[in-house]
Amino acid sequence: MAGPASSNRRDEEALELGTFRGESEPGAESDSAQSRLLNQERASARTEGPSYAGAIAPVLSYCVASISMTVINKFTVSGAGFTMNLLVLLCQCAVGVVMVYGAKLLGWIQLRELNSRDIKTWFPISTMLVFVIWTGSKALVRLPLTQQFMDIPIYTIFKNLTIILIAYGEVLWFGGRVTRLVFSSFLLMVLSSVVAAWPDINGTLQSTSLHPRATPGNALGLYTPAPSAGSHIAAPTAAAHLPKLGQNGYLWMLTNCLVSAAYVLVMRKRIKLTGFKDWDTMFYNNLLSIPVLIIMSLAVENWSSETLQRNFPEDRRYGLMFAIFLSGTGGVFISYTTAWCIRTTSSTTYSMVGALNKLPLALSGMVFFGNKVTIYNSLGIALGFLAGVLYAVGKNKQAESSRLANSVATGVESSRQTSGGGHISDPKGVIPTHNRDHDRQE
Repeated sequence: MAGPASSNRRDEEALELGTFRGESEPGAESDSAQSRLLNQERASARTEGPSYAGAIAPVLSYCVASISMTVINKFTVSGAGFTMNLLVLLCQCAVGVVMVYGAKLLGWIQLRELNSRDIKTWFPISTMLVFVIWTGSKALVRLPLTQQFMDIPIYTIFKNLTIILIAYGEVLWFGGRVTRLVFSSFLLMVLSSVVAAWPDINGTLQSTSLHPRATPGNALGLYTPAPSAGSHIAAPTAAAHLPKLGQNGYLWMLTNCLVSAAYVLVMRKRIKLTGFKDWDTMFYNNLLSIPVLIIMSLAVENWSSETLQRNFPEDRRYGLMFAIFLSGTGGVFISYTTAWCIRTTSSTTYSMVGALNKLPLALSGMVFFGNKVTIYNSLGIALGFLAGVLYAVGKNKQAESSRLANSVATGVESSRQTSGGGHISDPKGVIPTHNRDHDRQE
């Protein structure tokens, strides 16, 4: 009798564990399948939300690449009257393409083969990149013996306004959300730029009461206080064109903001559409920009021997060529980290990081390059830092809200609905047959 009783106890234990020899307990299979579905949904909810811990590496990499590229370009095009920015960008793209393709031939990286579908899909992105560079240079242009459209600090204010355009573009295109805290960080970032640029803004406002004084080195002259009745300061007719030049500068700046926002948003959308990896994005971006840059440079930049001599003087020519090559290698890094940052975070975060990059650059200028420290630039840097902290806090709170919503959804709704869309009548009941088949197909 002991033998059969012991066997019955083992059978009962096996039945409770769902491992009875022979036919399984009714509903055990459905409970197991149900658990798998719930686990899949919870895992999907976790992976669908942005991984902010995983965003640290791309954000920091983009910061290092952006700051390095800014410093390299400063030494590359800092010569007086340098006007061939598109030619420099053309050389940078060519160097980047050669380096990346060489890495592919050596087996270090993998690239998607060129095909007409991807070229047609990505060509508008490369074209917009060229127009971002070109409209930005037109807003900041300083040509010898001609005019200056806009000061760099005022230019920076408008560039930071682009962040707001991108944020609300994400709301329309990607279903994003701008919380009050995040929007406050945008306003604070713009305010920091206004404070830092206030001396320039004040000088621009006061220039309406100033007369240009003609000098041999400047067709528009140097600004001096309005002359008294007895003075003999020439006021050239170019003064009549000053308002028009300012309007042109703001028009170019507005165009640059719109094109920059469109470039970042469309790039994010096309990365998802094409399924590009980061190296694919970098390679296509640089390769497809080359024909556009050739056409644009020939059309808008004067390739005369005089212009080439002025932009590449003999005493600096080889140094400039080496700097352009070096900036091309840096362009590989910044193109890769740009794609990485946009893919793993969001277009808004990418733009906010770009704005915050100006803070260490401003500090390094004060510490290492002897830039004058004023109450305005110091307060501007402090406000910019505060804007970055506020943005990070706002994004973290937004992420926590998303995770909480996903938890509620998967904990309540997922127990009543399968990943295939069919409803489960009871949490411990049997999954309908059509849902089982759907699960097997997946």
